Amino acid sequence: MANLSTRASSRPKQDPRLVGPLLAALGDGTRQAIIEHLRAGPRSVGELSELLPVSRPAVSQHLKVLRDAGVVAETREGVRHYFALDASALDDLRRHFERLWQDVLLSFANYVKEAERARKSK
Repeated sequence: MANLSTRASSRPKQDPRLVGPLLAALGDGTRQAIIEHLRAGPRSVGELSELLPVSRPAVSQHLKVLRDAGVVAETREGVRHYFALDASALDDLRRHFERLWQDVLLSFANYVKEAERARKSK
């Protein structure tokens, strides 16, 4: 396939130090399940542990990874800790994948143009 044009490569890239932890945090099935449950709204560790086939301490560890990656935010109400999705982190991830697709589509368009030029020059 053709190389990416300079236009694609000159676009500002997202800092991989930000995307890497997000992707790593989302790479675990239990953390994916936690995120699915949090889509409905904030939940406590206890509520999440009742919905998942893992212990409460394991849920806490998974939430720590998600929190450290910026995927979830924690709030406290008395002794309870509630976790909710952080839309800004997920938006960063969405933009990252959109840029990847833009690069792929641009590369494909360049390939088609080169193939068309080659066909016409025969």
